[in-house]
Amino acid sequence: MSDENAVLRRLGVNVDHVATLRQARQARYPDPLAAALIAERAGAAQITVHIRGDRRHIQDHDIVRLAQSVQTALNVEAAATEEMAGILLRTLPHRVTLVAERPGEVTTEGGLDVAGQQADVARFCAQMHRAGIATSLFIDPEPEQIDASAMPGVDMVELNTARYAEARVGSAEAKAELERLARAASRAVASGLGVAAGHGLNLQNLRALVLAAPEIEEYNIGHALISDAVFLGLEASIRRYLELLA
Repeated sequence: MSDENAVLRRLGVNVDHVATLRQARQARYPDPLAAALIAERAGAAQITVHIRGDRRHIQDHDIVRLAQSVQTALNVEAAATEEMAGILLRTLPHRVTLVAERPGEVTTEGGLDVAGQQADVARFCAQMHRAGIATSLFIDPEPEQIDASAMPGVDMVELNTARYAEARVGSAEAKAELERLARAASRAVASGLGVAAGHGLNLQNLRALVLAAPEIEEYNIGHALISDAVFLGLEASIRRYLELLA
């Protein structure tokens, strides 16, 4: 696919780790909503947050306030549980991204096993679809997971880029992962799905993925972007990432 035919790439700014800093002191600041509004002003096309079962960063009231205030799109990452279904159906974000979640993990450790849990995932997605919430599935870039994700009520997959991000930039392992992600993106598009990507992406490894897989239309980036913001400022950090996507 030539660069001239590439889709318009969107940046989703994940503000979870603004909330992580707040929760470290159980304070009222820094406010992830304030960060979301700055991100929108800087050019972000979407605000992403992950509300976990253990509430380690984003809290229920954050979802309510973000849903009321975000002017672009609010993408809420969540596990496919009854508790999360209730929160999502009450707040009605623009999109939900279903993720695998294990108690005690430092961060998301892998993609959702859609192929192994297809019936349960389909029921959850049907609930979201009836409520008018767009649904994406965070999956590993594997053919069986992509094929299983092409179900009613799902319009997008987000490819887990962790293995690529953990490889040394420019290494044979990184190149192999780039090829795997590119194949997965093409397969997803052929299945009628939109394609997003995220997990571990940063200023050093993002551009190579953009060039290798032009079908990817959305990148959700949080930890590295917020870390860069400590030194650059939030708006300047976001603009750096937008430059790499342009």
